[in-house]
Parts: sequence; C-alpha cells; structure tokens
Amino acid sequence: MRRPELPVPIGSPLQILLLACSFALAGYAGVRLLDGDRFEIALWFAGAAIIHDIVLVPLYGAADQALLRTFEAADRRARISYVRVPAVLSLLLLLVWFPLITGRVTHRYTGATGHPPADFATRWLLLTAALFAASATVYAIGRWRSGSGRRERSTDTPATCDAPDAESA
Repeated sequence: MRRPELPVPIGSPLQILLLACSFALAGYAGVRLLDGDRFEIALWFAGAAIIHDIVLVPLYGAADQALLRTFEAADRRARISYVRVPAVLSLLLLLVWFPLITGRVTHRYTGATGHPPADFATRWLLLTAALFAASATVYAIGRWRSGSGRRERSTDTPATCDAPDAESA
C-alpha cells in the first residue's frame, strides 16, 4: 500500500514576508559587520562555531546529565526546570557579553561608543542572582498554591475500595 504524498508546506503570505524581511535584515547586518576586518570576523565565526560544537555542546550535555542525576537521586525530577531555566539564561548572557564581562575589550568598547564600560561582571552576577531568585519565587508560589506545604496523608494506611468483591457477586 502506497502512502499518500503530503503537499510541501509553504506557509502563509505573512510568514513568507516575515522570513524575507529577516533575511534582508541579516544581510544588511552582515554587510555592515564585514565592512571592517573581514578575515578576523570570518575567523571569529569559524572559531566560535567549532568551539561551540566540539567543546561547549558536550559540556552542556554533561552538566545537564549531572543535574538530572542529582534530581533523580533526590526523587525531585519535576523541579529540575527551576534550575535549568535560570542557568541557561545566565550562561547565554555570559556567552554573549563574555568579552565585556572579562574586561578584555574595554579599550575597543570605549573607542567605539565614547563611553567607559560599565561593570559588566557585577551586573551579570546580579542578573544571575535575580534569575535564580525569580525561579525560586515561582517554585515557592506554585508549591504554596498546590497545597504541597500541607500535611500529606500517610502512605502506610491501605486505600479502601468501594467496588464489590468478585466472590460476593
């Protein structure tokens, strides 16, 4: 029996327009970006892609597996998202702002903007603390609303069943 062929999804005209606009914006940004030292920028992109794929992706996986094992050992797997989300957002911010957080490009930043760089490391640490605090607050509110803080019924007592026995029927 032959499977029916599915039509190729093209999308709505609005989706196509938005995709075309995003390509145009990316092209404009690429032309503006490559206006300077093209070799250095191409080297940076290639290095970033290689380092990300060969070094960082295995590290992400190992860290996530360690976190998962820790939560499974404590029988708290449902709570893992309350650690994962702020950690991923914090690491993403670190990845994006790494040169300014480490202070390696302060002279270039000052030359390009005309302003001295702010204390990016302190701000990143404060933002990371705020992300984890917000996650803990969301967890606490969810736990409070679900009533998990109340005393739970003991699991030692057997559950009663109202269904009639097979012998009495």
